[in-house]
Amino acid sequence: MDEYWNGRFKNGGMIWGAEPSPTAAEAAEWFAGSGVKRVLVPGAGYGRNTKAFSERFRTEGIELSAEAVKLAEAWDPLTVFRQGSVLDPDGTDGPFDGIYAYDILHLFLAGERERLIANCREWLSAGGLIYVTCFSDEDPHCGTGPCVEEGTYEYSPGKYAHFFTEQDLLAHFGGFQVLSTGTREETLRYGSGEEKRYILRILTARKPS
Repeated sequence: MDEYWNGRFKNGGMIWGAEPSPTAAEAAEWFAGSGVKRVLVPGAGYGRNTKAFSERFRTEGIELSAEAVKLAEAWDPLTVFRQGSVLDPDGTDGPFDGIYAYDILHLFLAGERERLIANCREWLSAGGLIYVTCFSDEDPHCGTGPCVEEGTYEYSPGKYAHFFTEQDLLAHFGGFQVLSTGTREETLRYGSGEEKRYILRILTARKPS
């Protein structure tokens, strides 16, 4: 997986442009209104979304691709970027008051999704907040490629996408106090000018005190 992303960022640079997801701004407002001071962004990429947090919070990002980290450190020098896997429980310096997990949870198979969520629970301070986005089963791309697990498809060799129903997402976060769920259409605007629309599920939750 690291070879894939290293190659993609090396060849494509800031693949999805410079503007953060609208959900990042929404999460930042929620965090600010809730007294959050430290924010973690797992799967930070080249820093497109970390910039929505780094001028207001002490922000840290975890990113697997060394090529992406190089881009991120130049693009968003206010964020501390750590090169490593979000599946490594020791990959960051917590605890954090808030986690913004954008479009990363659906990239893993079931056991790895459980590990990632368990890590997020450990990285959060008691009462800490998490804002999650992931692919929805309502997205028209759901079902693309061979089915490898229920709701999970191998859409290209070695790359997986899990499409969440609301109940599935709620079950994944059974150890949290879920505050809200919903769906939203997101538009990715590539640096090349191409656009892609897809449907996200969004969950906000609190780690029990």
